Amino acid sequence: MATVIVGAGIAGLTAAWQLIGAGTDPADVVVLEGSDRVGGKLARAEVGGHLIDVGAESMLAVRPEASELVREVGLGDALTAPATTSASIWSRGRLWPLPAGTLMGVPSDPESVGGLLSDGEVDRLRHEQPWPGGLDTDVAVGEYLAARLGDAVVDRLVEPLLGGVYAAQARSLSMAAVVPALFAAAQRGDSMLGAAAAAAVARAGTRQTRSAFCGVVGGVGRLAEHVRDVLVERGVRVETGAMVRELTRTATGWRLTCGPVPAAYSIDAGAVLLAVPAPAAARLLSGAAPVSASLLGRVEMASVALVTLALDRRELQQRGYALPGSGFLVPSTEGRAIKASTFSSGKWAWVDALSDEVVFLRASFGRAGEVAVLQRSDDELVRTAVREVGEAVRFPMPHVVDHHVQRWGGGLPQYAVGHLDRMSRVAEDVAGVAGLEVCGATYGGVGIPAVIASARAAADRLMSSKGLR
Repeated sequence: MATVIVGAGIAGLTAAWQLIGAGTDPADVVVLEGSDRVGGKLARAEVGGHLIDVGAESMLAVRPEASELVREVGLGDALTAPATTSASIWSRGRLWPLPAGTLMGVPSDPESVGGLLSDGEVDRLRHEQPWPGGLDTDVAVGEYLAARLGDAVVDRLVEPLLGGVYAAQARSLSMAAVVPALFAAAQRGDSMLGAAAAAAVARAGTRQTRSAFCGVVGGVGRLAEHVRDVLVERGVRVETGAMVRELTRTATGWRLTCGPVPAAYSIDAGAVLLAVPAPAAARLLSGAAPVSASLLGRVEMASVALVTLALDRRELQQRGYALPGSGFLVPSTEGRAIKASTFSSGKWAWVDALSDEVVFLRASFGRAGEVAVLQRSDDELVRTAVREVGEAVRFPMPHVVDHHVQRWGGGLPQYAVGHLDRMSRVAEDVAGVAGLEVCGATYGGVGIPAVIASARAAADRLMSSKGLR
């Protein structure tokens, strides 16, 4: 019987690729996607007459999983590094260079953050305080670092970096899950500054000189589309608009109920891999794995919005303005609506080469717990992006030739304190159910490489421990 993968984001597509690469007959692999396209948070749209990413636009290069997949599916020649990695932090009315040598915002050298932090705040950072009683359990990363290094380090360095990745507040994120290197150092009782310095030395001691991030010429969204095409060419069935509403056990495996109630249909499967967000996984697992369903149902999800602008290039040049570096991050304490902006035409050479008439930039909105900002209309978000980016760079934005607003409702799982333990319980529970696996951003990291690793591992477990190999 078929192996059915529910969800055609990069997790589900990777799982299908892994299955057929390990010997599963492609005709026995089915991928069902409830929306009208594949890719999940990897998405492209036409802006200013050109296809450009409106979802994830870069991948962590210091982990190999994403670049390996790109090469395996025949897109290796499209891998590219950023043209610049010079980013800033918008704080107290100006842009400050993002300090080099930090470990998720924790500086290796207190002097490197002078200016961004006041003299008093740098002095507080320099005099690191112990954590009372030592650390033997998970804790909120913002709470821990504020106690040891001061609030300013969390508010102006750690928070904007973590907010850009998780759309979360640092004082609610699991230290063990989101900064494991710092958590391990904390458990040993080591200095946080020392841990950041050791990480900086380790990076400098490697032969790796490329950027920590990479992209794909044509957009990261191109990767998902290409994997889909390769899978279909090899005989895998990939269906969009196929919402799975129910998952039930049968005598021989599983039955998936799909489609709208008036036109529901069923698919029988020997094994099922759920590559969907936590709320959808919780709903589908309610009968087969109620413990997992309960745990996944408690994972909070943050919503975000991404505004992409195509700006008049000639007007920008005629005024003698240039967007500085690759973009900037915004601490939540600044009271701004945007949390970050990426100057896409400056960051990526392929984007810059798309047009002589426009330059592209992105502005992102949405942190966990923020509701009012995302309730603004698309037009209001565009106006806010234009205004606030202009205030950050200290010159008015040129004419907006075109724009695109992408909303990701419930798009990012929140790694609350204790998240790893809860996901370990999910893994243990699912392992006890024959022919069932889960994967995706909820379990072991929200970045593209981590999601790919989760999908490959789930596919391997499904084949080996469930007797499919």
